[in-house]
Amino acid sequence: MKRTKKVRLLNRLWDQESGLSGMIVLLTIMQFVLIPLFGNYSFFMSVLNVFWMLFLFAGIFSLAETNKQAVLISIAPFLFIVFSWINVVSTTPFILITELILSICTFLLLIVLVLKRIFEPGPITAHRVIGSIVIYMLLAHLWTVIYIFFYEHIPGSFQLTLPEFESNSIQANFLYFSYVTLSTTGFGEILPLHPFVRALVNLESIFGVLYPVVLIGRLVSDASVNYKNK
Repeated sequence: MKRTKKVRLLNRLWDQESGLSGMIVLLTIMQFVLIPLFGNYSFFMSVLNVFWMLFLFAGIFSLAETNKQAVLISIAPFLFIVFSWINVVSTTPFILITELILSICTFLLLIVLVLKRIFEPGPITAHRVIGSIVIYMLLAHLWTVIYIFFYEHIPGSFQLTLPEFESNSIQANFLYFSYVTLSTTGFGEILPLHPFVRALVNLESIFGVLYPVVLIGRLVSDASVNYKNK
């Protein structure tokens, strides 16, 4: 049975192509303003995470074709929320690893939802090209979560040169490192030392090189073709 009623909260960003431009504004504010300045305030970061989970659920219920499909897709992010709360009161290797896996699944789900909006039938617009940049920013955040996990739970996996600023936080540092790696800049203040972490860094670098060529290049090319055919 087709859904006849959509969740209203935040769904305007998902229902219209212009919402892709709205997403990049939200991500830019979060990654380049809020996290660098307020990353040390756990309560503030918790509120920010709640907002993004609501944003994700809005996307699920806006783009899913049936209520049953929406509920099934929501299982992973719901379990992620549950295990995040469990991790606050009880930290075991099983809970930590499960939370990491669910966190990765949640980010991948958000990326898939944005990709679905980008590749919907219709002409390639500037909003869809901007949406491909949203994917790039989400990938940077995904790798940030993975790096923080290894830094916190495998001593010596990274060597950090931490700047002495009050607003400095681990999340801000590794978001910076993720972008440096994704763009293959490599300034060297944060060094991966663990062999598996180095493999992950290499993998992100490969993503950073191939992504603009494969996806953004394809969208820009299709947009040019559509413009010439008008």
